[in-house]
Amino acid sequence: MPLSFADPAAASRPVHVVASDALADWLGGRTEAEGAWLAATGFEASLGELRLLPDAEGGVAAAVLGSGTAKARARSRFGLARGLAALPEGDWHLEGDLSPEAAGEAALGWLLSAYAFTRYRSAAKFPKARLKLPAGCDGARLMAMAEAEALTRDLINTPASDLGPQELEDAFLALADRFGAETAVIRGDKLLDRNLPMIHAVGRASTRAPRLLEMRWGERGPRVTLVGKGVCFDTGGLDIKPSTGMLLMKKDMGGAATVMGLAQMIMALELPVRLRVLVPAVENAISGNAMRPKDILTSRKGLTVEVNNTDAEGRLILADALALADEEEADLIVSMATLTGAARVAVGPDLAPFYTDDEDLAAALQSAAGPACDPVWRLPFWEPYEALIEPGIADLDNAPSGGFAGSITAALFLRRFVENPRYMHFDIYGHTPADAPARPKGGVGQGARAILTALPRMLDL
Repeated sequence: MPLSFADPAAASRPVHVVASDALADWLGGRTEAEGAWLAATGFEASLGELRLLPDAEGGVAAAVLGSGTAKARARSRFGLARGLAALPEGDWHLEGDLSPEAAGEAALGWLLSAYAFTRYRSAAKFPKARLKLPAGCDGARLMAMAEAEALTRDLINTPASDLGPQELEDAFLALADRFGAETAVIRGDKLLDRNLPMIHAVGRASTRAPRLLEMRWGERGPRVTLVGKGVCFDTGGLDIKPSTGMLLMKKDMGGAATVMGLAQMIMALELPVRLRVLVPAVENAISGNAMRPKDILTSRKGLTVEVNNTDAEGRLILADALALADEEEADLIVSMATLTGAARVAVGPDLAPFYTDDEDLAAALQSAAGPACDPVWRLPFWEPYEALIEPGIADLDNAPSGGFAGSITAALFLRRFVENPRYMHFDIYGHTPADAPARPKGGVGQGARAILTALPRMLDL
């Protein structure tokens, strides 16, 4: 992934960014030949529409990039990135009436458009153009965001044959080593010795041992703990998924991939926080010792859980990890997981729904999502549904019957394992179902940039 901005001192050609309603005025300041050329090619300055302007020798003198209408811009993230990704080789710079926010979105979109998953093919096409960093933009921050997103995408896109709990551990340790973070790993039956029984119960049926990964970085500032669901493949267990339901289950470690990307951004930007990352890494497989429907598990916290669906395993491993996280004082605890299909039904694949009881955290996150180009949507910890996760025979039910409010009941389940009021939970999708500007089909990070942008307000940094 060729990530870099063009040398600011190098000669470059302009990319004129023009809105649809400003096209006529802009053409008034151009040559008659340029106007005729754009008219002949049907240029309307729609969002992401690109035209190259020729010079007298038949080369390319400049480019014109449509920014569309206000309505079109409101309905599309990274709309300019589609045109920027199509620029020919060379150095380019943006010109036009762009706000700092719009320029930053364009620059980030250009960086994200440079991503391609090349592990299994060599014919990937990378952008050949080099864009200069727009004035007023923080290049180091944009680069950190794009590099972290590449890590998240690579992890999610890698199939389970090449990314099981061991390989996720390897990537986790490599990330920690890059930034000098401390690590610890608890594997296999040692999970029982260390009182992490539900992580063990979910992962014990696989030939690839379950484990808990831990990373610590930073020596000063507020304490931030990130917990990511690391189900490297989910068969559904004995409540086995249909074949169509397994097709995307390599992405069931998307929560782990996303918190790793967020951790990378925090460390790369040297934020003044004390960071802790916990990833329970398992494969939900089927064998003679797999957990069964109606089994009752005793969690690290001491709460008992009736397993009414072995395919609701992510909340089980997160529960033990969250209980461990909650045993240590923290100024913020965040869990991220590809947890429920109900969240996708509720808000679709683009929005990252989140839960918190802390109004200040919610306000900070919602105000940061727009500038971070990372949309989120708050869903409620709805107290009247608490009874739905209480089966009677045990303290908690991991899969309430009825099918209603599945994302909310899963979030309520997780909240039972965290006493810290400064807790946020994200129920993400981690996948782009079709190519979109700056977001190719496949794995994608959600919520991480919004959290990063909100951290100064959340933690008074």
